[in-house]
Amino acid sequence: MSNRPWRAAVAATALTALLVSGCSGAAERPSPTPSPAGSAAAPSSSAAPPAGDPAARAAALVATLSDEDLVGQVLMPYAYGDSATKVSAGSAAGNQALAGVDTPADMISKYRLGGLILVGFSADDPTKGNQETTNVDNPKQVHDLTTGLRAAAGRLAAGPAPLLIGTDQEYGVVTRVTDGVTLLPSALAAGAAGDPKLTEAAWRAAGAELAAMGINVDFAPVADVLATRSTVIGSRSYGSDPQQAAAQVGGAVRGLQAVGVAATLKHFPGHGHSADDSHQDLPVLTQSAEALRNGAWPPFSAGMDAGAMAVMSGHLDAQAIDPGTPATFSHKLLTDVLRGQLGFQGVVITDGMNMPPAKRWAPGEAAVRALNAGNDLILMTPNVGQAYDGLLAALRGGALPRTRLVEAVTRVLTMKFRLAETPAAQMSTLNSPEHRAAADALAAAAVTVLRGTCGKAVTGPITVTSSGGRDGTRAALTAALTAAGAQVKPSGGTIVHLVGYGDGAKDLRPDAAITVAMDTPYVLADAKSPTLLATYSSSRASMTGLAAVLTGKAKPSGRSPVAVPGLPATTCGT
Repeated sequence: MSNRPWRAAVAATALTALLVSGCSGAAERPSPTPSPAGSAAAPSSSAAPPAGDPAARAAALVATLSDEDLVGQVLMPYAYGDSATKVSAGSAAGNQALAGVDTPADMISKYRLGGLILVGFSADDPTKGNQETTNVDNPKQVHDLTTGLRAAAGRLAAGPAPLLIGTDQEYGVVTRVTDGVTLLPSALAAGAAGDPKLTEAAWRAAGAELAAMGINVDFAPVADVLATRSTVIGSRSYGSDPQQAAAQVGGAVRGLQAVGVAATLKHFPGHGHSADDSHQDLPVLTQSAEALRNGAWPPFSAGMDAGAMAVMSGHLDAQAIDPGTPATFSHKLLTDVLRGQLGFQGVVITDGMNMPPAKRWAPGEAAVRALNAGNDLILMTPNVGQAYDGLLAALRGGALPRTRLVEAVTRVLTMKFRLAETPAAQMSTLNSPEHRAAADALAAAAVTVLRGTCGKAVTGPITVTSSGGRDGTRAALTAALTAAGAQVKPSGGTIVHLVGYGDGAKDLRPDAAITVAMDTPYVLADAKSPTLLATYSSSRASMTGLAAVLTGKAKPSGRSPVAVPGLPATTCGT
């Protein structure tokens, strides 16, 4: 279903909320009297919004909130600790430095937070620069954590609207929860498969598992078109063709949101149009406005039309539109273009405010600038107390218009109430046969032959080798080959060599009969093997699909979604 009618409804309801509460002063609100960073007041029984339309419920609730509550609802920081209320001494120290509290639950209570992002590390993670800690381990731990976080948020004045709990579960190289869940192949693999229905089914399965663990916002899918050889975006993108990527993004959005998880299109206005890394510096987009409109924005528009509830603004300098200003802080890009030209009226979320392009300003000033530009949620501020105090001071001093803050909070609460309408799946669905089958189907359809005979099975024993540090993936392929009936030997067989994220010519094996690219396939241009394959992903599902192709049990039907010099998109016909 298109998101455009909902976008119009939210805009109209936000206007109603502004008329109700936007012109009133702080003294006219039911406001507690602690210091700006004081503890939250208990929710008033009169604050319970009426049942019915989420936007109407949001407007009713917004009208009851104090200044402190409004400011808290636009903050979505990270926290240290794998439990809401019991953390290690080290995690408590981290939370004290970040927010002046000991636990994640304390942080929610003190700052009346609208949401929290769960963070963590994964292998080959290009976003590790802004992952300060990890608080995801296994599904049960995540479920217990999210349950505790929601309990703390339920005691706030905004408690009738459930806490937003998000994470970066893109699958592929950026995957926060990796154990005990169904792991999809990367976005680039889905692009190679080229079937939005397979993508939608896989993301529906994955989304159900996120919801079961208590996560209701996924900072995915990546809507960036891979117009450059960006290593920070790479296989996180669905490919270099804007229209084909658009179809895949739409499928992912529909799958996620069908099971009650908000999809977040990122990174507007298009991180794939620069090869630089915003985790290190401010990437510059040198393309014309028309080139961005035609080459970068189709996947964002498709995601919006599929109903995407959120868009993430990127720390990107689009010189043709607002030169020198990161998009995160650009009114021209977020309000004039994203909302005005593209018509999006859902929730706009900043990229991590702990990244270098956002840290050119102090946390309070950065948060105010981001809200005034058109963001509705401030993600991963480097200091929660400073961001909170800065926003509150700007609201009371006039630097942050009350109408802008009320509009942002109305959007946030509307999304919360919409998400609450869909019951979460049970934990028993995690990594179920049905979910694995959806991931397997997508991964199998992605396997591509870029050199060699289409679908030719390997005869005789197979020896699996890999570039350094990929023992787990090598073991996964060995197991999949064995299950498919192949004989795998430590040496002496047909050599199948695996390369992945960050690998180059030095990681290739000249004597390999078959070289397989498990990330972007560009490295295959330097490979000498007579047969070149790509899975674009090292997930278990991708290794199962690869084994089926190597043993002749499946035809490799994928097409490379990016151009590799000297190689066709596939040797398996057109």
